[in-house]
Amino acid sequence: MDTPLQIPALTDAEEISCDVLVIGGGTAGTMAALTAAEHGADVLLLEKAHVRHSGALAMGMDGVNNAVIPGRAEPDDYVTEITRANDGIVDQSTVRQTATRGFAMVQRLESYGVKFEKDEHGEYAVRQVHRSGSYVLPMPEGKDVKKVLYRQLRRREMRERIRIENRVMPVRVLTAEGRAVGAVGFHTRTGAFVTIRAGAVILATGACGRLGLPASGYLYGTYENPTNAGDGYAMAYHAGAELTGIECFQINPLIKDYNGPACAYVANPYGGYQVNRHGERFVDSDYWSGQMMAEFAAEVASDRGPVYLKLSHLPEESVSALESILHSTERPTRGTFHAGRGHDYRTHDVEMHISEIGLCGGHSASGVRVDDHARTTVPRLYAAGDLACVPHNYMIGAFVFGDLAGADASQYPPYEGELPADQLREAHELIYRPLRNPDGPPQPQVEYKLRRFVNDYVAPPKSGAHLSLALEAFERMRDDIAAMGARTPHELMRCAEVTFIRDCAEMAARASLARTESRWGLYHDRLDHPRRDDASWFHHLDLYKSPSGAMEFTARPVAAYLVPVDGFAPAGGLSRHLGEVHPEQVATAGAREAAPAALRQEPIPADTAARPRADADAPATPRLLELLSLAEDEPDLSALTAYLTDPEPSVRRTAVTVLTETVPPGSGPALASALTDTDAGVRAAAAASLRELVETLPPEPALRDGLAAALSEADPAVRAAALDVLRALRLGDAELFTDSLSDSDIAVRIAAVRALVSVDAAAEVARAATADPSREVRVTIAKSLAALGTSSDTAVRSALAVLVDDCDALVRGAAYEALGTTGCPAALATRAEAALSDLAWQVRAGAATALSAADSDLAVPALAKALTDLNADVRKAAVLALIRHRAVEDARTALATATTDPDADVRAYATRAL
Repeated sequence: MDTPLQIPALTDAEEISCDVLVIGGGTAGTMAALTAAEHGADVLLLEKAHVRHSGALAMGMDGVNNAVIPGRAEPDDYVTEITRANDGIVDQSTVRQTATRGFAMVQRLESYGVKFEKDEHGEYAVRQVHRSGSYVLPMPEGKDVKKVLYRQLRRREMRERIRIENRVMPVRVLTAEGRAVGAVGFHTRTGAFVTIRAGAVILATGACGRLGLPASGYLYGTYENPTNAGDGYAMAYHAGAELTGIECFQINPLIKDYNGPACAYVANPYGGYQVNRHGERFVDSDYWSGQMMAEFAAEVASDRGPVYLKLSHLPEESVSALESILHSTERPTRGTFHAGRGHDYRTHDVEMHISEIGLCGGHSASGVRVDDHARTTVPRLYAAGDLACVPHNYMIGAFVFGDLAGADASQYPPYEGELPADQLREAHELIYRPLRNPDGPPQPQVEYKLRRFVNDYVAPPKSGAHLSLALEAFERMRDDIAAMGARTPHELMRCAEVTFIRDCAEMAARASLARTESRWGLYHDRLDHPRRDDASWFHHLDLYKSPSGAMEFTARPVAAYLVPVDGFAPAGGLSRHLGEVHPEQVATAGAREAAPAALRQEPIPADTAARPRADADAPATPRLLELLSLAEDEPDLSALTAYLTDPEPSVRRTAVTVLTETVPPGSGPALASALTDTDAGVRAAAAASLRELVETLPPEPALRDGLAAALSEADPAVRAAALDVLRALRLGDAELFTDSLSDSDIAVRIAAVRALVSVDAAAEVARAATADPSREVRVTIAKSLAALGTSSDTAVRSALAVLVDDCDALVRGAAYEALGTTGCPAALATRAEAALSDLAWQVRAGAATALSAADSDLAVPALAKALTDLNADVRKAAVLALIRHRAVEDARTALATATTDPDADVRAYATRAL
């Protein structure tokens, strides 16, 4: 079996700085980057895949279905239509931005080379598909939209301002001083840890398309782009931003057994339409409303089903035109699908069905709350595209709000303070946790189970009982997700996506439980609250993460309309704080006739029987109830002491949880004492709590003594946690940490190395470089040496000289990479030059990095030769190294040759350097 990827040290993050960080290289993200750069900002565009072919737009677009073209539609009419489609729950100021700016965006795209259909007189060939207003603008050659946009990104003037980092996946937005200051993530090919500091952050990660499970059962056979797993929804939530309308799901008609749209809005101008099996049109409401989907679902479920997109009656010219669009742009596999079944539009109508549920602003009204400049409720954090809650915004709206976000965000310079250490640690844990359990449950199995629960309990029609069961299931699945195993960076990416899906599933269930009415047709259909209740619920439902970590809700009145709409009259008023939304009682069916028998307690261990505690003979359940009740009163440590020493492990574990939530004075030493508990669960809870609270615990002597004592415990997880907390609180010294370098556990030794680095114990770390038998530890040591000294430091230089000859390629690569930071003296530079021929690409890349700090006379010729390496990462490292030598003419000449490299990143860095 392959050896799992090694976990990079938290301190070994690659840090990048920019004015504007754009997360997501799809529709909105590309436009945001372009606009921000045009406004003079230095932009970093992060994409977990490759910008050339990422996002929902990657395979093209067959038409624009919300184009407000002068002479064919009016902005006020469009705002009215969207208000009606959304049952009045809409911020018209945001919708109006799309209405008024959409035409200019069409023209801007056209100037880039995007083609829209025009008539013989050169006028835009807008079609009427909706019941009122002409908004659909076909794009017969729309398959090249993303290619055109990518070309704009690579223009010389844009390359000077926009740095693209492909295959870097952020998992959290970093916040400090009450605003967004950057992000943290990892490289999806190498696993490297990456941090970004920025003046502003724009989230443009698309919809949460991988929420429900398709009827086909295929994890990635979703209506929406399956790479859009709710990344931005989760990142915005954990950054403290408000999300809104999450109970308003996205559900679409699609082709049966093929998760692509039937594209009735494309076929309609050619004469196609939806019918039941009798050939009857049945949809009364408009195309973009949830009520249309309710009618569709009812027809499918009735004896008049199934439902079809009727095309067999069309003339050959229309069928041929439709095939040219539908089989090449919207879904290139669509023609193959039909052909495989022996179906032809001339002889067969297309059976339709209902998609899985998802969250999407662009096709529904679920997303991050934004204002009319794409600002979220967190300063300097923006959202655009399907992620932002601008109802039915579609492609043009995504471009418009990407443009708005880029313009507004461009005013801020990079954040100059320290990046928040606690957030970095949490993100590091989220990313790399699966590597510690490589044989754990595989991500596809865990994800299938999670999304199966979404289908069973969250998909409409909804009920309080089903939604409550969903919340129980999602809570249980925290453990399943934590146990997932991974061995490669790609698997890490998929595991991280499952955490995003779980977050979105909980948001969807809690928001649906909170809104006790039915609204938006099928999007929010509550069986137990079947009527629309404007008196109580003519409000936006906003959710956010409270300071305590709980998901809380606010009912926010709809703002006064800019365009009056018959049937709706926002009354304004104050927001209504709802707080947490708790599930219903679903543990039993009906009321109990008698209380359950007390649980039989296990015998009390002999060594704990004499410990004093209140009500020693009471069963554990009442003790837990007492403890939980006590937690509401913010108890001091003395009130919790009896529970922390209770004979029952479940009580002690819960006491640790309560202590963590309330943090009374003395919590640190108490938690350190719990590290020596006889129960592994209590020890694990105490270790987790200490790590969670480490930034808030006072570094008192009693805490140091408790942690130092824990270094002798048999449980390696305890020893590692004690080292981490001692390091973080600056409570240890080299003498205390050095003994742990000989620990039997790898994780403990790595924690010891990190602890020694924190006290600048270069000599101790250097001595361990040759002694440790673990490759993982030696890699950590190599990377740590870069943070400890320079090439003039004898201990550091000697240790790196040994590590560059290590038997393991990853160790050698890390050692050479460290030389790029410490400096690369002549003797080691000669070895780095030779290492450019190593069989392992990691070593060659590390050697190139080392030569960035070597003498130019030796380094430049060697690096120029490395630009022909077969591995793109090696060539990229060589380019980055040559940048440090660009004062030398030969280095500039070499960089010029790299501007035509087949790899976009290599070309981009070389071009920027020149």
